[in-house]
Amino acid sequence: MALIEFKNVNKYYGDYHALRDINLEIEKGQVVVLLGPSGSGKSTLIRTINALES
Repeated sequence: MALIEFKNVNKYYGDYHALRDINLEIEKGQVVVLLGPSGSGKSTLIRTINALES
């Protein structure tokens, strides 16, 4: 069973679609790296995982 699991997660800021259909499973002990250019949603995803975003 995954420690963190997202299925088809979307996040909007007004009309801006910050996260689009995110599917993610992270198992306990697994190391994950988020890599991408500026504005690709890395911080938004981390804030969503930490329940700082609804």
